[in-house]
Amino acid sequence: MSISLFDLSGKRALVTGSSQGIGLALARGLLAAGAEVVLNGRDATKLATAAETIGARHSLAFDATDHSAVRAAIDGFEAEVGAIDILVNNAGMQHRTPLEDFPADAFERLMRTNVSTVFNVGQAVARHMIARGAGKIINIASVQTALARPGIAPYTATKGAVANLTKGMATDWARYGLQCNAIAPGYFETPLNAALVADAAFSSWLEKRTPAGRWGQVDELIGACIFLASSASSFVNGHVLFVDGGITASL
Repeated sequence: MSISLFDLSGKRALVTGSSQGIGLALARGLLAAGAEVVLNGRDATKLATAAETIGARHSLAFDATDHSAVRAAIDGFEAEVGAIDILVNNAGMQHRTPLEDFPADAFERLMRTNVSTVFNVGQAVARHMIARGAGKIINIASVQTALARPGIAPYTATKGAVANLTKGMATDWARYGLQCNAIAPGYFETPLNAALVADAAFSSWLEKRTPAGRWGQVDELIGACIFLASSASSFVNGHVLFVDGGITASL
């Protein structure tokens, strides 16, 4: 097998929610593999700083929860700059509250941020990919796609939805030459998990619960992303790849 299977030279990748955390790490990894990267988020200033940090040529500020704004941004970029060959749907959020007390507005916000964004950006980008007969869509799911923990039931529901939406994308779009898959990270040290990382009791529990015995580091997601973004995964479709230190394999 040639290493050129993983070469992303000449490809352009859009990564949503990429001003920090997992999204920024994946953008940096795609750049290193040869892709041109487009960063996305709602804060243009934060995006510009992130782009300068990793040497990305483009940043595209839009609210991924706004279907019309997404369509306008994607169509405009495709017309003015060029094709988006790879999409990483990474935008997401967390809200921790016992289910019996979970605020309805927080539930709706989670759904919009974690599920609607995947539909909005996925559909807008896929329309162009379908016309070209090729494209890669990588949705960021979670260990909570398969498992639940107290206090995050709605988040778990959103990540289950991401997995099934990924399967639906593959079912509808594989015939047009698209590969649509998901990465399901376990527990990684990110700004989203800062409160858990700082909780000594939780970290101790996690280290015992995870066969690898530790938190994941965001750079450990890059290889999976490059695989799913490259021609190495040309017959992989509708798959959810867990990168979790073995936590979903073990009781």
